[in-house]
Amino acid sequence: MNPDAPCRVEIGRQISVFIEDEPGTLARVAERLGARGINIFALTLSEGEGHGFVRMVVDRPAEAADLLRGAGELVSERDVLLLELWNRPGALASVAARLAAAGVNLEYAYCAGGPNVDRGLVIVRAEDTRKAAQVLAPSA
Repeated sequence: MNPDAPCRVEIGRQISVFIEDEPGTLARVAERLGARGINIFALTLSEGEGHGFVRMVVDRPAEAADLLRGAGELVSERDVLLLELWNRPGALASVAARLAAAGVNLEYAYCAGGPNVDRGLVIVRAEDTRKAAQVLAPSA
């Protein structure tokens, strides 16, 4: 096992929901997903002028997107890298350096995990998602 290599690399689907910047909007989105039994693996919430957006990776992204669109939410979808990394100092630096060396530009990233887990999930939006996945694949 290479401690600098990702444990798992795959291309996944992220959904983004544009919401009003007011109390209760995140609760509304999360309640709809929870009522349908859709699990959220990772999430980030960002604000804008009077609005915000939630980016998330869920266990059933197509169903989640359809559900939220049906409820009148503005939803977008895009491919992202799902990287399972060892939860240790330097793991993200190693991955980011490999991508930089290959000329892969990163648009944004967010993660989920905790201090008592061996691995964390890092979601990365790369300019070229397929190239990034190839660079980080175990055989690369």
